[in-house]
Amino acid sequence: MEIVVPIFVCVVLPVAIVLIVGLTKQNATNRKAEIMLKAIESGVQLDPEFFKSESRKPKSIKEELVEKLSGACIVSLMGAAFLILWLIGSPAFFMSNMMPVAGAVMVAVGIGLFISYFVGKKMLAKEIEAEENAL
Repeated sequence: MEIVVPIFVCVVLPVAIVLIVGLTKQNATNRKAEIMLKAIESGVQLDPEFFKSESRKPKSIKEELVEKLSGACIVSLMGAAFLILWLIGSPAFFMSNMMPVAGAVMVAVGIGLFISYFVGKKMLAKEIEAEENAL
């Protein structure tokens, strides 16, 4: 039973996610193809914008920096929580030797993201200001 959960999390879950995403995209493509075929059969003109891929609008520099900051906060806090739970010796799950390593790595990644945010904010100040003025 101890091996079932890691196998499920590491193998079955990622495969299921990829399968669901792939089937969803395939289903959307099939529906658009059916609509196109029916329109061709009936001789109706369709809007070409309907068949373009659904792409998200590009994010502004400020939005990207805010996402980086929120990621830095989340990763750092999770790493700190791992380290604190390991130090206080909470449940047996947190007593493993990997907890301090995982916590330290997460804190280091969070610090790196914080540095990236502040350097990016300083370097891209003019571009951010130009974007705000354009709005």
